Amino acid sequence: MSANTTANATDERTRLEALWERDVVKIFVAFAAIYLVYAAIGLALGYSLDGIVNTLRRMTYLIAVYGMVTLALNLHWGYTGLFNIGVAGFMAIGLYVTMMLAKPVDPTGAAQYPGLGLPMPIAIAGGVVAAGLAGLVVAIPALRLRADYFAITTIAFAEIVRLGLTSGMAQQFSVFGAELGTGGGRGLTRNYGDPMNVIFELEAFSSFVDLTNALFGFGPTQARALAYSIVLVLVLIGFYWLIQRTSRSPFGRVLKAIREDEEAAQSLGKNTNRFKIKVFVLGCALMGLAGILWRFRRTGVTPTAFRPHVTFYIWIALIIGGAGSNTGSVLGSGLFVAVLFEGPRYVRRLIEEVITVGDAPNTFAGAVAPLLSANPAPFLRYTFDEFLTLQFVLMGVALVLLMHRRPDGLLGHREETAAAIPLTDRPAAETGAGPRPEGTDSDHSGDSQ
Repeated sequence: MSANTTANATDERTRLEALWERDVVKIFVAFAAIYLVYAAIGLALGYSLDGIVNTLRRMTYLIAVYGMVTLALNLHWGYTGLFNIGVAGFMAIGLYVTMMLAKPVDPTGAAQYPGLGLPMPIAIAGGVVAAGLAGLVVAIPALRLRADYFAITTIAFAEIVRLGLTSGMAQQFSVFGAELGTGGGRGLTRNYGDPMNVIFELEAFSSFVDLTNALFGFGPTQARALAYSIVLVLVLIGFYWLIQRTSRSPFGRVLKAIREDEEAAQSLGKNTNRFKIKVFVLGCALMGLAGILWRFRRTGVTPTAFRPHVTFYIWIALIIGGAGSNTGSVLGSGLFVAVLFEGPRYVRRLIEEVITVGDAPNTFAGAVAPLLSANPAPFLRYTFDEFLTLQFVLMGVALVLLMHRRPDGLLGHREETAAAIPLTDRPAAETGAGPRPEGTDSDHSGDSQ
């Protein structure tokens, strides 16, 4: 009985280990743990159900958006070794072009700047194409540079885009007789219909509103936000599927070869520059789509939304999950949002619920001076008041620890075969490793001649 029990336990552990190797399981377990922790803390502090669900809904929205952009960046850096630190610029191009194409020809109210009045699907396609073309403009001259100079080129391009959007010349201009405008520093106001109305106006959505009202006490606005978060999760799944298929295709295997040794890939007859241009354009187009989905439902957008820190957030998510792993990109985005981005804000709200902090000193000197008299209270209040500023410090500490303990990230650079089919563990009959019939000797098979 004991031997059978041991064998059963071994088999069960083997099955669990095989199950854990599946990427979907890793993502599901990690996200379930994140959501349970957030929900448990909210319940412990007496938060209402609609408040807890709304917090989880916002986190889902952010994870989906960051996951999309991180997957696109993984296509550049993780699979091809292209050091792109101008991500925010391509996101901005996608969003601004989409809004200018979708805005009505005759502006009304606070929307001073006209657009082309195109249907939303066409406007979104135009924004994606514009982001891809911008990637082509950057890639053709810049890919001849070394990796570090290429990185400088991409971040310079992103800043040119951001500062160009704020300039007075771009505030309103004419293209082939059509009046357009970026709004300059004031940005653009959305004066077209909600892009999600095609879903919100369905009869089935009324049932969804009634269901969320009965379950969580949501109104129509909250139900729409929840539905949009669900749509973004579906788009994220589409991103994941597309990049997985790309990475496992012959095209993807060439990209991995370029990442590992570009000269070796060239020696095999591959035009590596052409492959790098193609993948850079594809990744930039996907970044543009993520930028569109990030903010195209908001009432307006300004260039400040695309400052360089957005790019570095994406890089942090990629480093956490690990370059070269699509599952790691999604997992890293979830951990970044839950622990480093939303986590400090949530912790601050929790502290405010439990403790009355009081007024903080206005200056750092005023916070530090009482420490000399063994009074830490002013310093603690000052630290709490600057809690969101410390968020950047926490990100830096997390990166240092991660690079020291796990430089490849949580799931980065896993072993991947270059062949389309596995070449190991073939059957014995196929490999010739099994027993041979009597009278055969492979070492002397040619002696009969």
